[in-house]
Amino acid sequence: MTINFDLDGTLVDLYGVENWLSMLKAEDTTPYEIAKPLVNFSVLSRYLNKLIDSGVKVNIISWTSKGGSKEYNEKVAKVKKEYLAKHLPSVKFSNIYIVDYGTPKHKIANGILFDDEVKNRENWTGYAFDETDIINILKALC
Repeated sequence: MTINFDLDGTLVDLYGVENWLSMLKAEDTTPYEIAKPLVNFSVLSRYLNKLIDSGVKVNIISWTSKGGSKEYNEKVAKVKKEYLAKHLPSVKFSNIYIVDYGTPKHKIANGILFDDEVKNRENWTGYAFDETDIINILKALC
C-alpha cells in the first residue's frame, strides 16, 4: 500500500500565510517556510511511522509555484523538503515528489491520496480524500 500527501492546503496552511499570493508572485519562498501545519504533526508522524513500520510506503506529491521561474521552483522544492525535514524529522518518506504546478498527480504514483484539490482527487485512480479527516483515516488504516 502507498499513501500520498499533498502539502499546500492539505498538510501545510500555505493559504493562511498573510500575503502568500503576492509573495509567491514576487518569487519569495517565505510562505513555504513559515506556513503552519494543518494537522498535529506529532500525531501525524506517530501514525505514519506505524504504517511505515508495517510496510506502507508514504510519499509527498506537491506542486511548485504556479508561473514560477525554473530557478524559483528549484528553490521552492528545496524549501519544501527542508520544511518536511524540520517538522516531520522522524518520518522516512519513500519519495518526495515536488513537481511542476499542474502536473497530474495520478501519473506520478498510485494508492491513497490526501489532497485539498478537487480535480486531483477526481482524477486519482485509487482512494482519494480531502484534508479534513487525515488523522482519523490514518488511525483506521493502522
